[in-house]
Amino acid sequence: MSKVTIAMLLAIFLGLVGVAGDFFIKLATVGPKTPVVKWFIIGMLIWASVAFGWYFVYKQLKLSTSVVFYAVSTILFLTALSVLYFKEKLNIYEAVGILLAIASIILLKKFA
Repeated sequence: MSKVTIAMLLAIFLGLVGVAGDFFIKLATVGPKTPVVKWFIIGMLIWASVAFGWYFVYKQLKLSTSVVFYAVSTILFLTALSVLYFKEKLNIYEAVGILLAIASIILLKKFA
């Protein structure tokens, strides 16, 4: 496996880890009127850990390529989380957008 492929996979993994941070931040906002500080701190620490992974990704990929992998993977993981855990509904336009996001990843992998 090439270093570029590993960096792309790492960017996608960092998207998943970042979504875990988003999950805990969201938990901090649900429920009582005041945020649950422990969930907020866990989410913040997870987000901070993602920054360390970017050092390795940026060494192998162009910024423009790496952020697309991260953004699209984050969108896909957050959408799955919102639908499966928070029971939010997707409309047709959001579903088409998700399909286009997947197509962008396929094109970037092919031509990056």
